[in-house]
Amino acid sequence: EKVQYDQVPDESAPPPREGEKQKMKSVPRSVYEWEIMNKMKPIWLRNPEVVNQSEYTEFYKTTFKAFDEPLTTTHFKVEGQIEFRALVFIPSTMPFELTRDMFSPEGRAMRLYVKRVFINDKFEDLVPRWLTFARGVVDSEDLPLNVGREILQKSRTLKIIRKRVVRKVLDTIDDLREKDPTKFEQFWSSYGKYFKVGLVEDLDYKDELKRFVRFWSSKSGDNQTSLDEYISRMKEGQDKIYFVTGEGRRAAEIAPAMEKMRQKDYEVLYMVDPLDEICSQSIVDYDGKKLVDINKAGLDIGKSEDEKKEMEEQIKEYETLATWLKKQLGERVQKVQISDRLVDSMATLVQGEWGMSPMMQRYMKSQTTSSASDSAFAIGSRNQAILEINPSHGVIKALKNAMETNPDGPETEDMVMMVYETAALIGGYTIEDPGDFAKRVTKLMEAQAADAAGSMDAEVIA
Repeated sequence: EKVQYDQVPDESAPPPREGEKQKMKSVPRSVYEWEIMNKMKPIWLRNPEVVNQSEYTEFYKTTFKAFDEPLTTTHFKVEGQIEFRALVFIPSTMPFELTRDMFSPEGRAMRLYVKRVFINDKFEDLVPRWLTFARGVVDSEDLPLNVGREILQKSRTLKIIRKRVVRKVLDTIDDLREKDPTKFEQFWSSYGKYFKVGLVEDLDYKDELKRFVRFWSSKSGDNQTSLDEYISRMKEGQDKIYFVTGEGRRAAEIAPAMEKMRQKDYEVLYMVDPLDEICSQSIVDYDGKKLVDINKAGLDIGKSEDEKKEMEEQIKEYETLATWLKKQLGERVQKVQISDRLVDSMATLVQGEWGMSPMMQRYMKSQTTSSASDSAFAIGSRNQAILEINPSHGVIKALKNAMETNPDGPETEDMVMMVYETAALIGGYTIEDPGDFAKRVTKLMEAQAADAAGSMDAEVIA
């Protein structure tokens, strides 16, 4: 804004005499001059070939109030059926808004523009929920300027934009996985859970996301492994992908069912949190290989003719013991059967085909609010458990002998409960009465101490 002074006749002055000029006065007048301050195009409208990484980083930090560097940058233009430009970043660290709630509405930061006019940066349908962590800009030439939420939800144009954006982001992550494994590990440690949620929720991208999911395994060491990598290491003749559930890698490693898998040198994936288990149920199969929980009843890992014959003989020999144990344990277990998955352990608890692991049972119970529901859930989940016993184990042989010689004795009853509760604890279940379990352990220790003292006295006398 500038001020100019114009000369105009002074009306307040007396009329000029003949031959004199009219007296003038200066009157101020404001003059506006417009100057273009930003002559640069928005970064997303520029050709990606002429934009360098420092410009992308500066735009990312200033626009999205970030302090980290972007892990990946996806900049592209779509022409033809519809026309739009997009610039999408994946942060190298989890955005602060998503650290407490991974799907917080405040954590959304995909900005929608129509013909360079900003519309919204919290619109939910621009990218799927499992890409909440992405930051970026989408500028459409085809959407109306007076766009509203209801119009957008029904917009065919927006659905096409969403598909193209997701496709480009997945391609970028695919390139990262193939060309820079270190960065991909960083990406997966930060955002792997989002992809697992997407695999469960988003049927449109279920098959796509199977390629990306990674789990710990018995042969992957300190790194997680993909399903493709697992299949590449499968033994000849193996036609299933095996997994085991447990609250942490150590719990999965010591699962009794792992004994037979180690003996046969089969790799096993570790599902170490409820989301992993839900994810495995959603995957079902991959590349023609079915996912199988080794802690479920009906596990078939292939037996030779000699092993099948031996198993049939053991079932006949211990069938009476299994029936008697079921009667002794009552509603604690669904049934008792002879196991072919145990090598060193005396017993284990497994679930039926549609049963839930103890980790998932605890998770589901934590989501239940009423005490009546808790009680019903606890009874239902407990009744699904199947006790499998190892007929080759010394304790099971001793228990069979105790059943035949003194089935009603207190020592026999203690032995039955110790077998069940030990199997429950190793399997990750919660025992009903820890106090009774502690008393039985103490009694066993006292008996061993007495035997040791007796043998020492005998040695002294001798």
